[in-house]
Amino acid sequence: MPRHAAHLALALLAALLLAAPGAAGAQAQADAAAPPAAGPPPAAALLPFDDDPVLAELLEESLARRPELRQVDRLLRAERERVPQASAFPDPVLSLGIQNDGFQGIQIGKMETSFWQVMVTQPIPWPGKRGLRAEVAAAGMRLAEAGASRSRLTAEAEVRRAYLDLLLSRDRLALLTRLEALWQKAEGLARIRYEAGEGAQSDLLRAQLERNRQRQRRWALEAEARIRLEALNRLRGRPLGESLETTRSLADLALPSLPDEAGALADAERRSPELLQATLQTDRAARQVELARRDRWPDLAVTAAIMPRGGLEPMWQAGLSVSLPIFSSSRQGRAVAESEARAAASGDGVEALRQVLRQRVGERVALLGSLIEAAQLYRDGLLVQSRATAESTMGQYRVGRVTFASVLEAVGGAIADEDGALQAAAAAQRVAIAAAEVSLEPAGGGGGSLASGGVPGAGAMAGGAPASGGAVAGASSGGGGGAAGGSSGGGDASMTKM
Repeated sequence: MPRHAAHLALALLAALLLAAPGAAGAQAQADAAAPPAAGPPPAAALLPFDDDPVLAELLEESLARRPELRQVDRLLRAERERVPQASAFPDPVLSLGIQNDGFQGIQIGKMETSFWQVMVTQPIPWPGKRGLRAEVAAAGMRLAEAGASRSRLTAEAEVRRAYLDLLLSRDRLALLTRLEALWQKAEGLARIRYEAGEGAQSDLLRAQLERNRQRQRRWALEAEARIRLEALNRLRGRPLGESLETTRSLADLALPSLPDEAGALADAERRSPELLQATLQTDRAARQVELARRDRWPDLAVTAAIMPRGGLEPMWQAGLSVSLPIFSSSRQGRAVAESEARAAASGDGVEALRQVLRQRVGERVALLGSLIEAAQLYRDGLLVQSRATAESTMGQYRVGRVTFASVLEAVGGAIADEDGALQAAAAAQRVAIAAAEVSLEPAGGGGGSLASGGVPGAGAMAGGAPASGGAVAGASSGGGGGAAGGSSGGGDASMTKM
């Protein structure tokens, strides 16, 4: 009968060691093993240049090659591995010992109280603790998934902004080429009038001076275009100096559509990774409160031992230990209060993020509306009028009806309007990119960056050149849209200055 009881005790201990996690822990492990659900698609309707095959290839390359995204994926995998750890039993403890009567020799088999001892102790958390720990770890994993979603949105936005900056730089170079042609024509008119004795030598010298200034501006713009290209190549994992052919122009792109503010807010709340993280943090804090309360209950430990006594009948032992939470008022009780305070703070964080998101959406809708109107005004007639004025002024100068100063003013105004149209279109596209990114950066600030140390979805473009300064109506959108007469990034003087 004693031998049967010993076998029964060992069988009970083995069953405890092999016990599966509780229902909550099993569900948490299942959630960790399942692949993350695909997030909602970005607001592609706001990005009219997303149908560009060059941009589509750039986005594909960047998402596949960026080390920052690989880093995020591996950190997410690490978070998934924490869930089964949280629900696992503590390791059992194996104890080996001997008890002997006297020091004259080993008395096992001779004396009844001398024996070998093999003891196994299995700590057992109070029922429910393992499941709650697994739920807390699973909540941390979902937080990491939301962070990965932010990283992907930011990576896509960085590529779009870099591509937009490259198009703007190349368009401004093309505009400079047209400006050089105008000045060459103006110089020819000044030379003809001077040689005919109808014009002043200063007119010819001023025209030659402006042509030399164009060379300086070209160097600055070429350097800016090279910087933009290198930034884009870094984002797609290519050699920095590798060439890239583009087929689009900002002047040919459709302007972004102006969304309804209520619809834009609903879309932003649905897709915002920061709001999702704040909501998940609230859920995690609630689980931590439950766990802190459950930690008030004592943990158990089951012990089973067998004591062979040589030729004598073996002895066995079974026991149950219970921890005594006699210091719960200064430990477990404080942990509950701490968890409740953190849970309350998490709820306030959700509301704060909703307010910031509502403000950012309103800012972007208002700014995008003004930029669309400004850009449309350029396209609907301002550019045509400006070009016609420049041509008419040069024609009148040819026959001596206006001074060369009028030519300078007309040509400068035409180029200023051309540059302003490009800057306004670029600024509108940047606002649309920030909306698709669900950025928390102010509408007049920069876009998100994976390499920045600040809030995700905010900060300067990683690795990029300084963004174009000044926007239409004195405001700029993510990345900085320039206005007519504004200066371009890279430090070049504006083409509108005379």
